[in-house]
Amino acid sequence: MVATFGHNGALGCRFLEHGADWAELALDYREDLIGDEETGVLASGPIIALMDMATSMSVWIRRGAFRPQATLDLRIDYLRGAVPGRTVIGRGECYRLSRRVAFVRGQAHDGDPADPIAHVTGTFMMTDEA
Repeated sequence: MVATFGHNGALGCRFLEHGADWAELALDYREDLIGDEETGVLASGPIIALMDMATSMSVWIRRGAFRPQATLDLRIDYLRGAVPGRTVIGRGECYRLSRRVAFVRGQAHDGDPADPIAHVTGTFMMTDEA
């Protein structure tokens, strides 16, 4: 449900599924999200937002609670443009959780996880006292 608030809601991010330490979201193709009108390729901003939310959710899932946190670092390596007309799937995983910092990774694809659009790595800082 968190994926539908704020800018993620404006982008139309949808929750797909999750496991013990990961979350998967979808970003449907929309013309107002196009970054290059000639090719129809989505802009990078909506994909970055999708991946920030997918990795954020993976931390909340692993912690077992929705608690305040801040993105310290999120690096995205683009491998290719998203195919116009396709939904982008973002999967984030929290692979290590310390008392104050969560370590995440993930990838975005448009139908085939073996042919990713982008890879991400990052860290989140816990901003609560728990």
